[in-house]
Formats: sequence, C-alpha cells, structure tokens
Amino acid sequence: MNELEELEREARKLEPTANERKTVREGVVNYTERFINEIETIPAFEGERKASEVFLNSPVSEEPMALPQVLSMLEKGLDEPGLNPASGGHLGYIPGGGIYYSALGDYWADITNRYAGIFFAGPGAVRMENMLIQWTAELAGYPKTAVGNLTSGGSIANLSAIVTARDSKKITSDKIKKAVIYLSAEVHHCVFKAIRIAGLGECVVRHLPLDDCYRIKPQELESLISADKQQGLIPFLVVASAGTTDTGSVDPLQAIGEIAAKHKLWFHVDAAYGGYFLLTEYGKKVLKGIELSDSFAIDPHKSLFLPYGLGMLIVKDKEALYNSHYYQANYMQDTLGANEEVSPADLSPELTKHFRGLRLWLPLKLLGLKPFRAALNEKLLLARYFYDEIQKLGFEVGPYPELSVVTYRFIPKSGDANAFNKWLMEGVQKDGRVFISSTMLDGKFMLRLAVLSFRTHKSTIDILLEQLRSLTMGK
Repeated sequence: MNELEELEREARKLEPTANERKTVREGVVNYTERFINEIETIPAFEGERKASEVFLNSPVSEEPMALPQVLSMLEKGLDEPGLNPASGGHLGYIPGGGIYYSALGDYWADITNRYAGIFFAGPGAVRMENMLIQWTAELAGYPKTAVGNLTSGGSIANLSAIVTARDSKKITSDKIKKAVIYLSAEVHHCVFKAIRIAGLGECVVRHLPLDDCYRIKPQELESLISADKQQGLIPFLVVASAGTTDTGSVDPLQAIGEIAAKHKLWFHVDAAYGGYFLLTEYGKKVLKGIELSDSFAIDPHKSLFLPYGLGMLIVKDKEALYNSHYYQANYMQDTLGANEEVSPADLSPELTKHFRGLRLWLPLKLLGLKPFRAALNEKLLLARYFYDEIQKLGFEVGPYPELSVVTYRFIPKSGDANAFNKWLMEGVQKDGRVFISSTMLDGKFMLRLAVLSFRTHKSTIDILLEQLRSLTMGK
C-alpha cells in the first residue's frame, strides 16, 4: 500500500492543476500568437540547420525542464532553421499554410481524446467524418453510396486505393507478373511506392506518353490496353493526376474514364493537390471526368489550406473498400450491434485513429465556404499573373498553369543554363523572404512556383519577381 501511494503521488503529476495548465497554456499561446503576428516578417526559409542540434543536446531525462527553456528550444531549434511551411512566402513544393481554427480543432480533439475509429465508441466523431467524406464525394459527382476514410495524407490514401483496386480486380499472386498498371511518369512518387508496398512491384507498369503539357495522351492509353490484352496480359488499373506536382497538370479525366470503363479497368485519380479546386467554377471544368473514377485521393492539408496530417480517400464501391480493409477480432464483438454508420476502422488500415475530422469541420463551420473558394480563385489568378510577368523579365516558361504551378527558367547569354538556374534558386532561398523549388523536365533544370498557401498574395509574388529581376539583370 505504501508503494501504491508513492506511485500515485508521482503519477498524478501527469494531471496538472488548473494553475499549472494556465501557466503552460498562456506560455504556448503567447508564443504562437507572436508567431502568427510576425508571420509576414519571419523568413520563409533559413538554410542553416545547425540550430536544430539543440534537440540532440537535450536528451529526455527523469527530471522536468522549465517552460521558458522549453519554449526557447522550440523557437531556436524548430522554428528558425529550414523551411517555414506556415509562411505565405512558401512557394515551393505544394504548400498549404495551416489555418488557425484547425489548430483549435486539434486541441479540442486531443483534450477530449475522442476515438474516431468505430461508430460504437465514437458515434459523433464517426458521423462527423463520414459527413465530411460525403460532402467531398458529392463535390466530385460521386453517388451518396460512396465511402471513404480520412488519412494522414495522400500517400496513405493512394496506397489504400491501389490495394482496393488490386483486390477488386482479383489480382492474386499468380497473376501479378501479367497484371498491367498504366500511369504517367509525372504521377506523384507516392504512387510508385504504393505499388511496391501493395505487393505489385512485379506488375507490368506502363509509363504513358504525354503531350506538351505533360498530360496523358488518352489515345495512346487505349492502344496500349488493346495491345496488352492481345498479348495475354491483364490490364487492371489506370492512375491519372488532377494536379501533378511538377507542373500542376491535370490529365484528361473524361477521356481516360471512358476508356477505363470500356476495358473494365479500375480508374484512380490522385487529386491530392488539385481536388478542392472543385469548389471553383474553373476547377469544375478542368477536373471534369473525375466523377467517372472508381476512387480518388484528395488532401485538405493542401488545397483547403489545413495543417499537415489530413488526406482523404473516397471510393465509389463501398464493398470493394470494405472487403480490402475489414477485420473482426474477438475482443471487438461488443461493437457489432452499432452499425448505423460505417466505421473508419472497417475501411482503412487503421484501428487506433486520431479524430482528424475536427480539424476540417471546425474551420468550415466557423468560416463557411466563401473564403476558401475566394482563396482558391486567388491562387489561380496569382499563378497566371506570375506566368505573364516572368516572361516580361526574359524567362522561358513551361505549360500555361492549369492550376497554380508555374515552371520557368532563364537562359543566360553564356554558360550552362541548368547551373545558372540552380544559382538563381539558391539566391532566392538565401535571401529567405520567399522559398522556391526546382524540378527537371526533359533534362532541363526548371524553377517552380507553387501558389497554394492561404497567406500568399500579390505582394508575395511581386517580391519574387523583383528578386528574379535583380538576379538576372545583365545576364
């Protein structure tokens, strides 16, 4: 009994008092408020990474550390070095930004620790998440019977989709070497990883020919499918992109969907980046045909500007997704009677599941759709603005932006163009006010502008244009 009392006294420190909570909460909130208030002056990128070593020099120990020291470590080691994804100057990769109300949703979810995996245990959490999935499915023109799952991001969403396609088309181990997958070389690399992880690494993978805008040529797809069938192969999956990472290109979804239906292939669309442009009239036109797909991945932490950690998979055929992911253990038998709603645990690899839905539901309810739609339209126009203005500075450009990514490069009067553009990128990054990235297209080192942070506005684009003008003057 003495030992129990002693252990209880120590263990109760895990439940801080009201005053202790207030002290830490105010310290953290004050820090984050300062971070947001100063976000326009904080660098978008700091190339020096040595400050992050502060964590290596402070190992976990038996004794606590004072709050001021903890906050100092976070500021110096976490927020100062590297890329600042919360900055409106983040114009590389595919930014998001991190809407404030999402953080409050996570706070609520973490404090209450609601379980969102099984309807029996968390009916409200599961209903909320299913409602958000249904709302997104309807945006894409899917039927009300469609189901899905909130994931950590597009990588897991795409993996679950490929596993579902594999099982739905009955690609068993004896068929793998004859099974054929069709996709673009521009598809996100997580799709290639998913193919390997799903046990399909020995499948025949066809990289489809692309047009001048790096989009799949539908006629080439149909020819390849017919030829493969004649050779005794088993075409079963075609993957298209609704917003590639390199160029922001959208594959011709309508034509691909019709071909997939004709030949009975599973049609999956990776719309992780571009999917929520469906909220705009322009986006509905560009993404026309997504309703023909069997599944699609979409990331609220991209084109709905949420913090990292929220993707979504939606599948038209409930039974297909269920059959690939369902499992019932003996200790779960008490949950079987509660079936008013489909449970995420039956539709995904996860059983223990964070209540991700609240970080999406809360900002949608507090803000409404109008500002999201306005921000998406703004990003489309900013990309077009940059596309026009950069050419006035003598830059070559890639395809006209279908969404909000622009590729461009400068050809100097002398010297290697690839090396010069790498120097340009490093010059912008060294300045730190904005961050741009690069890619290789047809052997050319291309600079990339990716406009998607909700904090990016015309003034941000003008800073980059002025930097590039200054760096290329006389070159």
